[in-house]
Amino acid sequence: MGMLYIVPTPVGNMEDMTFRAIRVLNEADLILAEDTRTSSVLMKHYDIKTHLVSHHKFNEHQTSSGIVDKLKSGMTIALISDAGTPGISDPGFFLVREAVEAGIEVQCLPGATAFVPAIVSSGLPDDRFCFEGFLPQKKGRMSKLEALADEHRTMIFYESPYRLVKALQQMGEVFGIDRRVSVCREISKVHEESVRGTIEEVIAHFTATEPKGEIVIVVAGKPDEK
Repeated sequence: MGMLYIVPTPVGNMEDMTFRAIRVLNEADLILAEDTRTSSVLMKHYDIKTHLVSHHKFNEHQTSSGIVDKLKSGMTIALISDAGTPGISDPGFFLVREAVEAGIEVQCLPGATAFVPAIVSSGLPDDRFCFEGFLPQKKGRMSKLEALADEHRTMIFYESPYRLVKALQQMGEVFGIDRRVSVCREISKVHEESVRGTIEEVIAHFTATEPKGEIVIVVAGKPDEK
């Protein structure tokens, strides 16, 4: 049996690549990449010559069985996404499940994941939290938020900069405009920024200043009743 490695890649700063991740990618027989064009930049930066094959949410159900066959034959395969840890709001879960069910060893390397620095730097409680990923783009956004109305843990969301203000407005409707929030964007990049305050204050900021880049929203949970 071969080995499937899940390899995190930097969410921004190239220096966030670990020594182990570089070694595994160099030693693998094959690298599965969400977008080979994006990943080729990283490969070139670290002089990694391993062959890249496209593996993304639109083809993973069709290609995973063939990949499992390669793993059964003894190949070492690494899975990467465009940024961060595969499987966290990125392709990865389906292949990992298929590999585990086939008795193949799966190892996930520690590494970059955008929501961890976002919640740690938010100033909001990080001892207990729930990660909700992306809200539905159209239908179901409000019902998703309403289901979290009584959530006491800190909540983490990913969002597009184009939908950020709308998402904050909807959160204000459900959680109240006085709920504390931290919006972290462009994590580890040159223009990294965290905007903290009430939902109302943060809406005002991003209404006046157009948001850009990758966005993580960290929202305080419902206060405990005294």
